[in-house]
Amino acid sequence: MAVEVLSVSSKGQVVLPMEMRKKMSIENGSKLAAYSIGDMIMLKPISVPSEQDFKESLDKAVSWAKEVGYEQEDVNDIIKSYRKANKT
Repeated sequence: MAVEVLSVSSKGQVVLPMEMRKKMSIENGSKLAAYSIGDMIMLKPISVPSEQDFKESLDKAVSWAKEVGYEQEDVNDIIKSYRKANKT
């Protein structure tokens, strides 16, 4: 595991070392998810799906919904049921 010491600017910004960015294929405009637990912060590169990837995922979801017999009208009831079951 590579360990680097970074400084935080007055605007709360940090600079990732070039070697680390290259190794992780992080380029200008790349998106990172930031997680914090206790006094730890973890950054993880994330990618936004392409329009084609999104369309393929949506098509799979629509196909699955048809296979199990869901209709457009069922969506609100499904959401309400899920929210009720996962209320905190």
